[in-house]
Amino acid sequence: MTTDLAKYIDQATGVAEADLAVKNVELFNLDTNTIKKTDIAICGDRVVGIYGQYKGRVEISGSGLIAVPGFINAHGHVESSLLTPLEYDRCVLPRGTTAFICDPHEISNVLGEEGLKYFLDSSMHTAMDLFVQLSSCVPATDLETAGGAIDLKTLTKFIGHFNSLGLAEFMDIGAVMRKDPNALAKLALCAREGRHVCGHMPGICDNAIINALAAVGIRNDHESTSYEEALAKLERGIFIIARLGTVCKDVPKLGKLMNPVTGHRVGLCTDDLKVADIVCHGDINNAVRTAIVHGADVLSAYRASSLNTAEHFGLRDRGRIASGYLADIVLLSDLKKCTVHSVIKNGQLVTGDLFAARQTVVTVGFDSVRLKIVSAADFVVSDKRQQVWVGGLIPDQIMTRALRATLTADDRGELQSDLNRDILKLAVLERHGINGNIALGWVHGFGIKKGAIASTHGHDSHNLTVVGSNDGDMAVAVNHLREIQGGLVAVQDGRVIGDLALPVAGLMADPGKPYEQVARELLALTDAVKLLSPAVENPILNTAFMPLSVIPEYRVSDRGPTLFRPDKGDIGPWLIGDKSPGGDIPEVPATRLG
Repeated sequence: MTTDLAKYIDQATGVAEADLAVKNVELFNLDTNTIKKTDIAICGDRVVGIYGQYKGRVEISGSGLIAVPGFINAHGHVESSLLTPLEYDRCVLPRGTTAFICDPHEISNVLGEEGLKYFLDSSMHTAMDLFVQLSSCVPATDLETAGGAIDLKTLTKFIGHFNSLGLAEFMDIGAVMRKDPNALAKLALCAREGRHVCGHMPGICDNAIINALAAVGIRNDHESTSYEEALAKLERGIFIIARLGTVCKDVPKLGKLMNPVTGHRVGLCTDDLKVADIVCHGDINNAVRTAIVHGADVLSAYRASSLNTAEHFGLRDRGRIASGYLADIVLLSDLKKCTVHSVIKNGQLVTGDLFAARQTVVTVGFDSVRLKIVSAADFVVSDKRQQVWVGGLIPDQIMTRALRATLTADDRGELQSDLNRDILKLAVLERHGINGNIALGWVHGFGIKKGAIASTHGHDSHNLTVVGSNDGDMAVAVNHLREIQGGLVAVQDGRVIGDLALPVAGLMADPGKPYEQVARELLALTDAVKLLSPAVENPILNTAFMPLSVIPEYRVSDRGPTLFRPDKGDIGPWLIGDKSPGGDIPEVPATRLG
């Protein structure tokens, strides 16, 4: 270490050549809001000189480029990209994301400790910095059947891991508010160890609940879907993480929070972002450009992409381009459009050679889809009441609305989908080989006129979810995913018209398949789904959120329909059971929800 410090001094003062010098670049300083031309001197993995002229043993030209700190994704799930960690690394680092604070609760819900350890092991070999928050609520609630569990003993075992900052999003806020001993013990563990607790407060604007969650150590939230909701949390000391994912796109509504007054308390994340969107639009760089388009000032947008998140999570070695900080630098050709030209990570220019030098990690989670073969008869709904609960999709959000509708039974007394009112049957099948549960419900907003779509991505326990216009196609979709050991599929008239195999825990593509190929296959599947005439852009991806009981309002887990309405004072979620939808539940509208 003493030798390194001596090198820092010599290269900072120009006594020795820098290991790497970026010449004639425009440096965007996030502390002073200035852009000045300079060289940047790098020794090993550290910046050692700015605002001067430096010679380097290796020199790269920064002429016409703007240097900003490496982007930090403040929250998300690698599995949601459909890639394994090392392939995800190869996908996002060249797009400027040099660090990712991730939550592996998707694979943990399938494999338990084995999945968590796989991510922790992978984090030691990625070129980017993959910080693995320990999944705090696996299963998310007791209303669903997961394949694995993460208990207090497991959290205690890994709380001191080098690449973990603390607990990932604490989703079961109902357990916290009920003072469940197990939930409070997890929070107490973080308090004792001085570790971070990430939040999850969808639709929570109640003063008492926000104060209570903050009081037990929850310090951030990435679930705000409106400016007013985010401001209510920010006023109470909660760090706001604005999300731009594949389905949920909150940055446009939160852009004006990124201003000179409140902008220092906002970060950016992708949460659930598929590989095709990363390839087509970008990662955090896309969130930056979107924020600027929707009212964020340029300085605040870039602080949200790096410095704010670094300071919030106590990452004191990054977030600035300044002497002594990590040499994580993004070189842009356009500041407002956040157009990435090249990336430097730990003092090395990001090229294919950087990824080729990584060690591999043994992949886990194959053969995790344990389902019996099903038939159309497994999806029959007999209900004499005919008044049913329906989940109403909301465009660009993962939240749904609880609705009610009257359905007509056929000659056999079976309730059928109503395509004219866009009411489709939905089923969730337990796929971990534990109990074989099949739960049925209804959904409005998909707009599918024919066929069926299905996915083994089913947040958070990742059971198999299928939505369809008829029982036969639903059965074909389920059996196909059983055969390929997980993934996404679209079916029409009894045949598969598109699929994407995800054999790693039913969540991720085979690690031998390059991310570029996975993106192409996902785009091809998306085109195939269009043949079903959906009303939303990515219906097969919306399917993954229909079992997510910790998000308002109506969901279906493998144990049945659930209800969660925090704006009504309900801090559930709760299983609906045989309860009929009451008068305060609105009817399905004549048109798709907006």
